[in-house]
Amino acid sequence: MRIVCVSDTHDRHSRMVIPEGDVLIHSGDLTMNGDSADVERGFAWLSTLPHERVVFVPGNHDFAFAELPEIVTILAAKFPRVDVLVDRETTIGAYRAYGSPYQPWFHDWAFNFSPGARGEREAEARWAMIPDYTAILITHGPVRGILDRTIGGEHAGCPQLRARIVELEQLELHVCGHIHEAYGAEKHGAILYVNASSCDAKYWPTQPPIVVELDAAGVRVSDLCGE
Repeated sequence: MRIVCVSDTHDRHSRMVIPEGDVLIHSGDLTMNGDSADVERGFAWLSTLPHERVVFVPGNHDFAFAELPEIVTILAAKFPRVDVLVDRETTIGAYRAYGSPYQPWFHDWAFNFSPGARGEREAEARWAMIPDYTAILITHGPVRGILDRTIGGEHAGCPQLRARIVELEQLELHVCGHIHEAYGAEKHGAILYVNASSCDAKYWPTQPPIVVELDAAGVRVSDLCGE
Protein backbone atom coordinates (compact mmCIF):
# COMPACT_ATOMS: atom_id res chain seq x y z
CA MET A 1 0.00 0.00 0.00
CA ARG A 2 1.36 3.36 -1.07
CA ILE A 3 0.61 6.15 1.42
CA VAL A 4 1.18 9.81 0.52
CA CYS A 5 1.72 11.93 3.64
CA VAL A 6 1.21 15.70 3.78
CA SER A 7 0.60 18.17 6.58
CA ASP A 8 0.59 21.89 7.34
CA THR A 9 -0.45 22.93 3.85
CA HIS A 10 -1.91 26.20 5.26
CA ASP A 11 -4.06 27.10 2.23
CA ARG A 12 -1.02 26.70 -0.05
CA HIS A 13 -2.21 23.46 -1.66
CA SER A 14 -2.63 24.99 -5.13
CA ARG A 15 1.16 25.33 -5.27
CA MET A 16 1.77 21.66 -4.40
CA VAL A 17 2.32 18.59 -6.56
CA ILE A 18 0.74 15.51 -4.95
CA PRO A 19 2.12 12.11 -6.00
CA GLU A 20 -0.14 9.21 -6.86
CA GLY A 21 -0.86 6.60 -4.23
CA ASP A 22 -3.52 4.44 -2.64
CA VAL A 23 -4.05 6.65 0.43
CA LEU A 24 -3.55 10.34 1.17
CA ILE A 25 -3.00 11.23 4.83
CA HIS A 26 -3.17 14.90 5.84
CA SER A 27 -2.12 15.36 9.47
CA GLY A 28 -3.48 18.84 10.08
CA ASP A 29 -3.23 22.59 9.52
CA LEU A 30 -5.07 22.44 6.25
CA THR A 31 -5.83 26.14 6.74
CA MET A 32 -4.10 29.25 8.00
CA ASN A 33 -6.89 30.79 10.09
CA GLY A 34 -9.27 27.87 10.33
CA ASP A 35 -12.70 29.40 9.79
CA SER A 36 -15.47 27.34 8.19
CA ALA A 37 -15.01 28.89 4.74
CA ASP A 38 -11.29 28.10 4.74
CA VAL A 39 -11.97 24.53 5.84
CA GLU A 40 -14.57 24.03 3.09
CA ARG A 41 -12.13 25.27 0.46
CA GLY A 42 -9.51 22.88 1.78
CA PHE A 43 -11.92 19.97 1.74
CA ALA A 44 -12.96 20.81 -1.82
CA TRP A 45 -9.29 20.40 -2.75
CA LEU A 46 -8.89 17.15 -0.79
CA SER A 47 -11.94 15.79 -2.58
CA THR A 48 -10.30 16.29 -5.98
CA LEU A 49 -7.32 14.08 -5.15
CA PRO A 50 -7.32 10.73 -6.96
CA HIS A 51 -6.37 8.54 -4.01
CA GLU A 52 -8.75 5.76 -3.06
CA ARG A 53 -8.76 6.96 0.58
CA VAL A 54 -8.26 10.47 1.95
CA VAL A 55 -7.80 10.69 5.73
CA PHE A 56 -7.56 13.98 7.61
CA VAL A 57 -6.75 14.93 11.21
CA PRO A 58 -7.22 18.63 12.12
CA GLY A 59 -4.36 20.77 13.37
CA ASN A 60 -3.94 23.70 15.74
CA HIS A 61 -4.75 26.22 12.95
CA ASP A 62 -7.97 24.43 12.02
CA PHE A 63 -10.07 26.23 14.63
CA ALA A 64 -13.46 25.36 13.13
CA PHE A 65 -13.10 21.76 14.27
CA ALA A 66 -12.51 22.82 17.88
CA GLU A 67 -15.13 25.58 17.97
CA LEU A 68 -17.84 23.81 15.94
CA PRO A 69 -17.56 20.05 16.52
CA GLU A 70 -20.66 19.52 14.38
CA ILE A 71 -18.63 20.62 11.35
CA VAL A 72 -17.36 17.03 11.07
CA THR A 73 -20.89 15.82 10.31
CA ILE A 74 -21.54 18.73 7.94
CA LEU A 75 -18.34 18.06 6.00
CA ALA A 76 -19.02 14.32 5.86
CA ALA A 77 -22.30 15.01 4.06
CA LYS A 78 -20.71 17.47 1.65
CA PHE A 79 -17.33 15.79 1.10
CA PRO A 80 -17.88 12.06 1.78
CA ARG A 81 -14.50 11.08 0.32
CA VAL A 82 -12.61 12.72 3.19
CA ASP A 83 -12.52 10.73 6.43
CA VAL A 84 -12.01 13.06 9.43
CA LEU A 85 -10.44 11.58 12.56
CA VAL A 86 -10.90 13.49 15.80
CA ASP A 87 -10.05 10.95 18.50
CA ARG A 88 -11.47 8.24 16.30
CA GLU A 89 -10.32 5.03 14.66
CA THR A 90 -10.78 3.70 11.14
CA THR A 91 -9.23 1.11 8.85
CA ILE A 92 -6.74 1.93 6.11
CA GLY A 93 -6.45 -1.13 3.92
CA ALA A 94 -5.87 -4.03 6.29
CA TYR A 95 -4.48 -1.76 9.02
CA ARG A 96 -6.21 -0.27 12.05
CA ALA A 97 -5.63 3.48 12.23
CA TYR A 98 -6.35 6.16 14.82
CA GLY A 99 -6.20 9.95 14.61
CA SER A 100 -6.12 12.80 17.12
CA PRO A 101 -5.44 16.55 16.71
CA TYR A 102 -4.03 17.33 20.18
CA GLN A 103 -0.58 18.61 21.17
CA PRO A 104 1.14 20.25 24.15
CA TRP A 105 0.37 23.92 24.85
CA PHE A 106 1.42 25.97 21.81
CA HIS A 107 0.63 29.69 21.58
CA ASP A 108 -3.02 29.33 22.64
CA TRP A 109 -4.06 27.67 19.37
CA ALA A 110 -6.71 24.96 18.89
CA PHE A 111 -6.48 21.47 20.38
CA ASN A 112 -3.90 22.39 23.01
CA PHE A 113 -3.40 20.60 26.29
CA SER A 114 -3.25 22.96 29.26
CA PRO A 115 0.16 24.22 30.41
CA GLY A 116 2.07 22.42 33.16
CA ALA A 117 1.08 19.42 35.24
CA ARG A 118 -2.59 19.73 34.33
CA GLY A 119 -1.73 19.39 30.67
CA GLU A 120 0.41 16.34 31.38
CA ARG A 121 -2.59 14.65 32.98
CA GLU A 122 -4.79 15.67 30.05
CA ALA A 123 -2.27 14.19 27.62
CA GLU A 124 -2.05 10.90 29.50
CA ALA A 125 -5.84 10.58 29.46
CA ARG A 126 -6.13 11.56 25.81
CA TRP A 127 -3.47 9.15 24.59
CA ALA A 128 -4.90 6.32 26.70
CA MET A 129 -7.80 6.43 24.20
CA ILE A 130 -5.54 5.12 21.41
CA PRO A 131 -6.46 1.45 20.92
CA ASP A 132 -3.71 -1.03 21.73
CA TYR A 133 -3.99 -2.65 18.29
CA THR A 134 -3.33 0.56 16.34
CA ALA A 135 -0.96 0.06 13.39
CA ILE A 136 -1.14 3.57 11.87
CA LEU A 137 -1.27 6.58 14.20
CA ILE A 138 -1.98 10.07 12.88
CA THR A 139 -1.57 13.05 15.20
CA HIS A 140 -1.00 16.69 14.40
CA GLY A 141 1.87 17.04 16.84
CA PRO A 142 5.03 14.91 17.04
CA VAL A 143 6.33 12.91 19.97
CA ARG A 144 9.02 14.41 22.18
CA GLY A 145 12.48 13.97 20.74
CA ILE A 146 11.59 12.72 17.25
CA LEU A 147 11.10 15.21 14.40
CA ASP A 148 10.01 17.89 16.86
CA ARG A 149 12.91 20.36 17.09
CA THR A 150 11.84 23.97 16.54
CA ILE A 151 13.85 26.61 14.75
CA GLY A 152 14.94 27.79 18.21
CA GLY A 153 16.36 24.35 19.03
CA GLU A 154 13.65 23.32 21.48
CA HIS A 155 11.78 20.00 21.48
CA ALA A 156 8.05 20.71 21.09
CA GLY A 157 6.77 17.14 20.95
CA CYS A 158 4.64 15.36 23.52
CA PRO A 159 6.42 13.10 26.03
CA GLN A 160 3.17 11.45 27.07
CA LEU A 161 2.48 10.49 23.44
CA ARG A 162 5.92 8.93 23.15
CA ALA A 163 5.29 6.94 26.33
CA ARG A 164 1.98 5.67 24.94
CA ILE A 165 3.54 4.71 21.61
CA VAL A 166 5.99 2.43 23.43
CA GLU A 167 2.95 0.43 24.55
CA LEU A 168 1.52 0.01 21.03
CA GLU A 169 3.04 -3.28 19.99
CA GLN A 170 1.41 -3.33 16.52
CA LEU A 171 2.28 0.26 15.57
CA GLU A 172 4.22 0.59 12.30
CA LEU A 173 3.65 4.17 11.16
CA HIS A 174 3.22 7.49 12.97
CA VAL A 175 2.37 10.50 10.79
CA CYS A 176 2.43 14.05 12.16
CA GLY A 177 3.28 17.64 11.24
CA HIS A 178 3.02 20.84 13.31
CA ILE A 179 6.75 21.69 13.55
CA HIS A 180 7.51 22.74 9.99
CA GLU A 181 11.28 22.85 10.35
CA ALA A 182 11.38 19.27 11.69
CA TYR A 183 10.11 17.83 8.37
CA GLY A 184 11.41 14.39 7.52
CA ALA A 185 11.22 10.68 8.31
CA GLU A 186 13.06 8.52 10.82
CA LYS A 187 12.74 4.85 11.71
CA HIS A 188 13.05 3.89 15.36
CA GLY A 189 12.83 0.16 15.85
CA ALA A 190 9.82 -1.14 13.92
CA ILE A 191 8.11 2.26 13.76
CA LEU A 192 8.52 4.77 10.94
CA TYR A 193 7.97 8.34 12.15
CA VAL A 194 6.99 10.89 9.49
CA ASN A 195 6.74 14.65 9.96
CA ALA A 196 5.06 15.54 6.68
CA SER A 197 4.90 19.35 7.09
CA SER A 198 4.52 20.70 3.58
CA CYS A 199 5.21 24.33 4.46
CA ASP A 200 8.61 25.39 5.67
CA ALA A 201 9.23 27.76 8.59
CA LYS A 202 8.27 30.70 6.37
CA TYR A 203 4.95 29.07 5.41
CA TRP A 204 5.93 28.27 1.83
CA PRO A 205 5.12 24.76 0.52
CA THR A 206 8.70 23.85 -0.34
CA GLN A 207 8.74 20.45 1.37
CA PRO A 208 7.40 17.65 -0.83
CA PRO A 209 4.96 14.97 0.27
CA ILE A 210 6.56 11.96 1.92
CA VAL A 211 5.57 8.69 0.28
CA VAL A 212 5.49 5.54 2.39
CA GLU A 213 5.11 1.90 1.42
CA LEU A 214 3.36 -0.32 3.97
CA ASP A 215 2.87 -4.02 3.35
CA ALA A 216 3.67 -7.47 4.71
CA ALA A 217 7.39 -6.71 4.37
CA GLY A 218 7.08 -3.77 6.78
CA VAL A 219 7.07 0.00 6.42
CA ARG A 220 9.54 2.17 4.59
CA VAL A 221 9.90 5.50 2.82
CA SER A 222 9.44 4.99 -0.90
CA ASP A 223 12.32 5.61 -3.28
CA LEU A 224 9.86 7.82 -5.18
CA CYS A 225 9.45 10.17 -2.23
CA GLY A 226 9.13 13.73 -3.43
CA GLU A 227 8.52 13.00 -7.09
